[in-house]
This record gives sequence, C-alpha cells and structure tokens, in this order.
Amino acid sequence: MKIVFLLNNAYGIGGTIRSVANLSAGLAERGHTVRVTSLYRHRDSASFAFDPRVPIETLIDRREGSADLASPAADRPSEVLPAWQDDVSLLSDQRMRAHLAAVDADVVVSTRPTLSVYLGHYGTARYLRVGQEHAPLATRPPEGQALRLEAVPRLDAFTPVSRADAAAYRRALPDATTVIERLPNCSPLPGVSPATGDTRTIVAAGRLVATKRYDRLIDAFAQLTDEFPDWRLRIYGRGPERPALRARIDRRGLADRARLMGAVAPIETEWAKGAVAAVTSQWESFGLTIIEAMACGVPVVSTDCPHGPAEIITHGEDGYLVPLDEDPVPGIAAGLRTLMKDPELRRHIAGNALATARSYAPDLIAAQFEELVGRLRPDTRPRARGLARLRGLLAPRAAAPAPPAAPVPPEPARPGTHAVAAPDGSLSVTLDQPGRGELLLRLRKDPARRTVRVPFDRQGRATLRRADHTLAEGRWDAFLVTEVAAKPQRLAARLVETAALVNALPRDTAEGATAWIPYPTKDGNLTLRAWRRPDHAEVTAIETGVHASTVTLATAACAGARVIARGQSGEEIPLAVAATPDGLRATLAHRDAALGTWRLRLTTPAGRSAPLARIAGDTADRRKSDVHPTVVHGDSALRLGFTSDNDLTLTVTSAEPDAAEG
Repeated sequence: MKIVFLLNNAYGIGGTIRSVANLSAGLAERGHTVRVTSLYRHRDSASFAFDPRVPIETLIDRREGSADLASPAADRPSEVLPAWQDDVSLLSDQRMRAHLAAVDADVVVSTRPTLSVYLGHYGTARYLRVGQEHAPLATRPPEGQALRLEAVPRLDAFTPVSRADAAAYRRALPDATTVIERLPNCSPLPGVSPATGDTRTIVAAGRLVATKRYDRLIDAFAQLTDEFPDWRLRIYGRGPERPALRARIDRRGLADRARLMGAVAPIETEWAKGAVAAVTSQWESFGLTIIEAMACGVPVVSTDCPHGPAEIITHGEDGYLVPLDEDPVPGIAAGLRTLMKDPELRRHIAGNALATARSYAPDLIAAQFEELVGRLRPDTRPRARGLARLRGLLAPRAAAPAPPAAPVPPEPARPGTHAVAAPDGSLSVTLDQPGRGELLLRLRKDPARRTVRVPFDRQGRATLRRADHTLAEGRWDAFLVTEVAAKPQRLAARLVETAALVNALPRDTAEGATAWIPYPTKDGNLTLRAWRRPDHAEVTAIETGVHASTVTLATAACAGARVIARGQSGEEIPLAVAATPDGLRATLAHRDAALGTWRLRLTTPAGRSAPLARIAGDTADRRKSDVHPTVVHGDSALRLGFTSDNDLTLTVTSAEPDAAEG
C-alpha cells in the first residue's frame, strides 16, 4: 500500500511531526511504501529522525536563497482558506493542488485542519482521503471549530487521537458519512536504557505554550523544595512562554533548582534522566509525552485534562491523575510528593508504565490503521503480514507536477553511533553499521593535533575507559578510521545517553579533578567535552539575593583559600569565605561590584588559582540552562552565569533608568 502523509512543516518541532515520524516508520516496517509531503521547509535537516525508508518531499522552500521566497503568489491570500488562517497563501493553494492531483498513493493522510481542507477540496477519488486531528475540537475558538467541521464531510475517514474527541465530532456531524473513529498516537520503544528512578529529577517536555501550563508545574515544585532539597526540575522545549517561565522561576527563587533546557531531539535520552515525569496541561489532544515517558520507565503525574491522559493512565497503577480543579497546583504537588518520597513505589509504577507504553508501539497502531483502510477499501488489505508492497489501486493520473524546490546537494553520509556514558564517565560508542576500524578522538583546535584511538570490536563497539586514558581539557571530536576510507569520517550522534552522569561529581585523579561529558554538536556530530584541572572548585549551589549573592563550592582547598572576582584588567574583588562541611561558601556583596565582566576564581594558600566552575553532571554547556536572575543594585545590574567552558562569571552593566533599586 502506498501512503502519503501531509505535514505543514516536517522540519519543525511538535507532537504532530513526532507522531507522523513514529507511525510512518511503523507502516514502513510492515511493508508499505510511505512518504511524507511537507508543505514548507525552513531548514536543511529535520529535527526528528524519520525512518530512512520514509522520504520527505517539500512543496515550498523557505530556506535562505530559495526562489519560493520571492514568489508573488506567496504574498497573495489563499482562495480556499479564510483570511484569519495564518501560514497559507495562494502559493500554498497552487502547490498543494498540483501535488494532490499528481500524487501516486492509495491513501493520503492530512495532519492539521488547513491540510484537511486542502485534501477535501483538491484530493481525488483515486485514493482514500484520511484526516488526522491532534487538537481537541472543544479547545478551538468558534472559527477554528468551523474550519475543522467543514473539512470532515469531504473526507473518507477522520481520526482524532482520543475516543472523547471522536465522539465530539460524531455529535457535531450527525449526518456525515465520513468514518470518524479514534486512532491513537504511537511511540516506539526507546533505544535507551530505562530510567533508574534515582536521579531525583522531575522531567517535563513539550512546547512552551500557554496550554501546557508549566507555570503550574513550577509553582507545585516550589511547594516541595524545602521538603526535597536535593531534587531538581527540568523542562524541555521551546516556545513563546519561555520568558514568562524564566521570570516565574526567578520570582520563586528556583534559578538553581528549576531549569529550562531548550529543545532536544531525540527526547528519549532526556526522559531517561527523570525519576518522575510531569504533565500539567490545560488540555491534551492525546498525551504523546505521557507514552514517551512511560516507555523510558518513568512514572507520570498528569492533570486529568481533556482528553488524552485518562485514556492512557490508570490512576495509581501506571501513573497518577490530578483533578483539574480551579487550582490544581496543590494536587500536582501532592501527586509529585507521593512518588518523590517513595523509591519503591516509583519502581513499581514505572514497571506498570512500561507495559502500558508497549500497547502504543508503532506496529500495533499501524495494524489499526491497516484495519481502518481495509474496511474502507478492501482491495488494499495486505494478504499477509510483512508483504513488501501492494500495487496502487489505479495507475497514477497524468498531471503537471508541483514546481520543484531548489535542489540541495546531498550531504555525505556519516556513520551513525549510539554513545553511552557510564557512571564513572567512561564512554562506549557503538556503530549503527558494525565494521572493522577504530574510534579516533581528536582534540579540537590543538596545535599538537593530539588524538586517542580505540579499536571497534566485532559488534562495532569501542569503549574509552577513564582508567586507561588521560584527556587534555577541551573538546574531542569523534571519527571513524577504516582501511578503506581515505580519511577519518566524522561520527554522527544518533543517541547520546548521559543519564548516568546526572548526579555525578568530578573525578579526582593524580592530575586533579576531571570530568567527561559526551554530547551531540549542533550539526549532530559526536563530541566529548573533557575537563582536567589540577585545582578545582565545583559550584554546587548559587543563591542570588537582593544585596549579596552566595556560591557554594565543593573543593579540597579550604583552609586559607581565597575566592575573588577578577576583572579583565587584573583588578580583584574579594568575596567573604566561610567553611562548610563539604567545602566553602563565598559571598559577594553587590555594593562591591563594578562595571565589567568578572571571572570568579579560587586561590590556594600556595598561590595556585582555579576558576569556579560546574563541570560535573551531564550538561556540556550550561550557558542556556543554568540561568540566574539579574539583580539591580543602585545603578548596576548584576548577573551570575556560565561560560561555554562552564566557568562561573559575574557580569555587571548599567541598570536601566526605570529599574527598581535593590
């Protein structure tokens, strides 16, 4: 069977894209020919990994230099969709009409209302027209509901992701002949090890938008911090609510406990770092993040919002549902507390959650899709499981193809890898395609061009053991060396597991404090960040007050040690130092700070100096995640932050004229 999924932009971030990537892979695995048509493309590579058997075709290229950006039709309104509907134009009308007239498919699946309208208007009887809906009908404004309801009767089938929403559409369209029934999202079993449940980390993930109500999660976590001082909150995603959430974290005094981690794909490596997952939405069309967290062995606390969570979670068995009261924050805090205080309960609930997640595997949901299509078009039913391909119902109709997007030269294929960090920092790298060769690590920007080589075994695994290797400080890029390749090949980071490092401390060696953190670069390459410091002061906590800021340090250099802020010209500001059971507390009086950028350093009685830094854990670059509030004191604005090397700095600038004095 030939299946085409229509996406608005396959190169963005969102649950709809992720669900299509999952289902298309499941259908391809069952022998179908599956393709994705992306109406738009704004970047070179997709954020989510689509199955190699699922090619992506683009109708409108929005990358810099594309001829589509200058098309006059792109500035003219759509002739099919209403003027209030953004992100459509006469150009999108033209491209989608031509594509749907020419597409060679047995089934075409739209995945958002605008695409369902296009499919209803421009689709043909040559193929089944199936609409998907990923947002509950009741959550849309009247004009949005009208747009959705207008499209459904023109389709052969319409598949909301929840039973409740399917029932809502049937009630709203009692005379429609369209088959309307639930087809849930699916999630593959992850390729990472299940969560251990002992990281003392709450994890949430999704778009930072108002409906996700991460403000509730922050407020609930704030109620628990005194009771659970060693727990942390991580929220993954990007979106328009980020500034408001950042401000809320600062107001609650949680800057060193709650972190906005940004968007990460694939997200499964981050779910595996959680001891508890949280979903605090006002509504969910389905709750794909719930399935993803469960599949990684993480118990979920979710608001019992419309429509998805209650169809997934059995309260008290594989997760917890919190009533969506007028103020659900106390209930969220209570649900989190139940799991935070009881490790055995977390493990029990996590085991049941894993079993629940398996019922949403792509193979099972793909089989439901096949059954639906088979009822509508019996001649599309595969004669046996695993049938490689079915012939199209009809030969493709001749039609003018959609104008092609500007060609992009294919990138050279990079060998894919799955990297796993051990609790002691040792690194295992496994090739997706095993073969003979060596793992080569090369120190970036090193005049001496230092390298480390480790052979791959027959299973394609190479292990870099901390006990066997001493790495200079810096970034070590990973390559594959083989006898057949003319030069080393850069290794792509398909998965990088660092869950074992979440609560790790720097390793003490004869060379001083060391830490290794593997990570994917912005281009998706595998790199290992290494630190080696003869003297080291690990930042374990930062407290920002009105008149002073305090930094807590874990360091062996205590008696007689000094902590200073050193300016770019060598000037120094001393910090008040007090001993703690584990190290030092250094306090900076804001009145002593002067304009400029200051590096915070520890000076030993022997005269050696080391930067205050946060090199432990699983985060190779803390500039965007470990963010602390700006404090206004007099005419100055002060902010503590980290460099790309995770060293702590103080930046002092002139305060805005209308800023309140601290």
